Amino acid sequence: MNTKLIQKLQDINAKKKTVLLRLDFNVPIINGKLTDASRIERTIPTIDFLLSQGAKIIILSHFGRPKGTFKSNLSLEKLIKFIEPIFNKNLIFLPNFDVDKIKSEIERNPFPSLFLLENTRFLKGEEENDIALSKELASLGDFFCNDAFSASHRAHASTEGISRFLPSCAGFLIQEELIALSEVLEKPNRPIAAIVGGSKISTKLNVLNNLIQKVDFLIIGGAMANTMLHARGTKIGNSLIEPEMTDIAKNLTIQAKSTNCNIILPNDIVCAKFLKENVPYSTYESDSCPEEMMILDVGVKTQRYIKDIIDKCQTLIWNGPLGAFEIKPFDRSTIEIAKHVANNTKEGKLRSVAGGGDTVSALKIASVENDLSYISTAGGAFLEWLEGKKLPGIESIKK
Repeated sequence: MNTKLIQKLQDINAKKKTVLLRLDFNVPIINGKLTDASRIERTIPTIDFLLSQGAKIIILSHFGRPKGTFKSNLSLEKLIKFIEPIFNKNLIFLPNFDVDKIKSEIERNPFPSLFLLENTRFLKGEEENDIALSKELASLGDFFCNDAFSASHRAHASTEGISRFLPSCAGFLIQEELIALSEVLEKPNRPIAAIVGGSKISTKLNVLNNLIQKVDFLIIGGAMANTMLHARGTKIGNSLIEPEMTDIAKNLTIQAKSTNCNIILPNDIVCAKFLKENVPYSTYESDSCPEEMMILDVGVKTQRYIKDIIDKCQTLIWNGPLGAFEIKPFDRSTIEIAKHVANNTKEGKLRSVAGGGDTVSALKIASVENDLSYISTAGGAFLEWLEGKKLPGIESIKK
């Protein structure tokens, strides 16, 4: 999307205003520790800009899936100890949804101040995008700023509904996301390749259909590749597949030929009898998986093939690992390709954009998460963008 079409934060007068700011603090907390702070860290420019304007900021966010009921383990209050050091600011927590009490608390604090409202998904009307709730939330501020790209594929009260009642704009992170994503899919330097991995074609069918129209090389990995190989009559042993997707997989190949998109599948495969850490494994040609074994990664020959394709390309989009990367040694191909992408990017040969939780985890395992051109903060929103869908949270901040 052309960022000229959206209202930008820097074009709004925020001086001494009360701003409803939608962020995404749905971050991973494991054993009481924040394991990935990037979604918080990347909103610092928006926070700092608004505070420099003397604004009062009311942060709205969800956390987990409480489905409209209060759950103490999903309270945003538990995140304050992580957020305050990152922002280097004090947060005033608003623990309930009593509008009069919230307004009173906001009014009695000076400009600038930083507030955090309790988990929006505790509200029954949030996920239904309830008009009355949207209006009530909107009454708390002078304007609305969305800086949660990763939640913008949801038409919820706190992402889309509020914008019906307040002047609305995009924060700096959303602007950054839209610029990076539009560059690689709407006006890329060619040739362009996409790596799409994962377990099921059914969950990424719309992504594949859209990318076939856009890219020169579509590299398919993970168990999705098993289904594609099966559709070509290849022996895939005991591998995970979606047999009901066989005809659709065949149609994808036909479609790709009509758009001059080259679908790239494994030439060789790494197989084992079980998916367990450090189990015995063997490498076979892609059409020779033994009946009792399953395909869990691509082999060295396929790695070289993919590297050669990447070397030909000027642009790469990546969503999903090539193998069962969570379990060693089936992370090898993903790590190897990630390092190659990073090297080409650092040398200025490649513009690389990646997104999705598994992809980002894989890039971290490869220690290259800072070496690609851009890593999206989004999972579902990144996928829907790859599908060519309009995102409600973005459409609502258009001029």
